[in-house]
Amino acid sequence: MVVKTELCAFSEYRIYPGHGMKFVRRDGQPVIISNAKCRCMINQRKKSSKLVWTQAWRRLNKKGKDEGSGRKKSRRAVKAQRAIVGASIEDIKKRRQTPKARSVATEAALKEVKDRKKAGGAKNYSTGPKNKGGIAKNQKSSASSKAK
Repeated sequence: MVVKTELCAFSEYRIYPGHGMKFVRRDGQPVIISNAKCRCMINQRKKSSKLVWTQAWRRLNKKGKDEGSGRKKSRRAVKAQRAIVGASIEDIKKRRQTPKARSVATEAALKEVKDRKKAGGAKNYSTGPKNKGGIAKNQKSSASSKAK
């Protein structure tokens, strides 16, 4: 046998047959109230979502049944690559390459440089110091004063 139950307009508790009160608002809407406590709260114009014992408050504050989920699933952070000041994304990707890929890239670059040298001829680019003595001017004077 199925018992028809109503819900209280304030607390949202079940009201079984033979219980509760029907209250008609000024706008003509009939409201079913479970007990005198709910009737007093409605008359005082209290909000049901502010009172801890009502179902509206429990729903708002996520209390009660946890259906379906035993544990909250954590989201994995998606890694987005962004350029850093002074380095573009391409530069960063080059630095992250595996050693094999890096060695292949360096070999290709060296080969290109050698080909350029062959095509351009033998130009002498000395990397030594500009002055003939090999010692800077300010170092010469300090070295001679220490010897004295």
